[in-house]
Amino acid sequence: MKLKSEFLREIHSRGFIYQSSDIESLDSLISKKKITAYIGFDITSESLHIGSLVQLMLLHWLDTYDHNTIALVGGGTTLVGDPSGKDSTRKIMTIKEISMNIKRIEKTFSQFINLSGKGSIINNYEWLGNLNYIEFLRDVGSKLTLNKMLTFESVKNRLDREQPLSFLEFNYMLLQAYDFYYLRKNYNCVLQMGGSDQWGNIINGIDLIKKMLNKKAYALTSPLITNADGSKMGKTAKGAIWLDKIKLSNFEFYQFWRNIADHDVSKFLKLFTKISLNEIKKLSELKDKEINEAKKILAFEVTKITRGIKSAKEAEDIANNIFNKKTLDERIPTYEISSSDIKKSNFLILDAIEKLNLSKSRSDTKRLIKSKGIKVNNEVFLSPDLSLKAYYKLSEIKLSVGKKNIGILKIKK
Repeated sequence: MKLKSEFLREIHSRGFIYQSSDIESLDSLISKKKITAYIGFDITSESLHIGSLVQLMLLHWLDTYDHNTIALVGGGTTLVGDPSGKDSTRKIMTIKEISMNIKRIEKTFSQFINLSGKGSIINNYEWLGNLNYIEFLRDVGSKLTLNKMLTFESVKNRLDREQPLSFLEFNYMLLQAYDFYYLRKNYNCVLQMGGSDQWGNIINGIDLIKKMLNKKAYALTSPLITNADGSKMGKTAKGAIWLDKIKLSNFEFYQFWRNIADHDVSKFLKLFTKISLNEIKKLSELKDKEINEAKKILAFEVTKITRGIKSAKEAEDIANNIFNKKTLDERIPTYEISSSDIKKSNFLILDAIEKLNLSKSRSDTKRLIKSKGIKVNNEVFLSPDLSLKAYYKLSEIKLSVGKKNIGILKIKK
């Protein structure tokens, strides 16, 4: 269909739209006036990871086109736990833990929406924390049926796999529906966006708004982004790719994007940068070694929009030193060990890689050594006894695990 609103045209052309409810009516509304929309984020850690990046970019584009954006942090719903896409019950967190996480994550939101303009962060604990349970069941529970809830994919998948689904988690769907109702009533918020696994929860909210307020509301979901191997984006062999540098260095974040699969370059440039579509088309046509230039642009732009220009330049500079100038850079992970421990083989390459957090386990390190995936000072490591004693006279050595993970072992005399 031909969209009239600038916001919907932009996100549609970049691949953000997976499902939508009555998009013609929504398009007509947005083309005539500024709207208020929100996306909810559960605060289960002190940082979001790249699994949330599509949603943050949706808020960013909404903000770019001067609409009112709400990042709804789940101070209340995180106490319950969203069952969507999960095989097991989430760990129950305390209010204090959640509050500390919210404070830290505010910094990330400020990179994507203008919090001094039309963007805001709202905590749903403000209203969920004071709900009277009996009144809630009567007023909200009576409006939403179990029949419909059981048809939602997030619930069906858990039940089909015979995984437990607690009553606590079932209530999550009611609470999220209530969030949309509350924001529609008090903030004139007409649109909820989220990942495709949130479709059922969002539709619940639309139904509740219609029944309790007799007003219109809309849903828009984005596709879940996967890695080249089909796994859910946001996880690697080492763990999550965090958005906050307190959890993952600028260089490691940059390198994740620098080393993505060739066929993901175009998709990720559209989703995670603001580069024009014409420029992206040119970059996507690069082949073989030339596509590395497109990956460098992607890595720089994603790091810039997520962490700021200073962080992007730092990461780019470190990568240039290591890969182009072939020099060590003090800003990458380092660990110090005595030369005597190395000489006596009390400290093996397994210990070094573990201390530098360059692989997920010692067994994984052994596998990589066998497949010639580990280098010491740019030379493949082949020592059968796994020792580093050949290097004990040096002051420092560079350890490379695969193409992405690099650290420095400092050797003190």
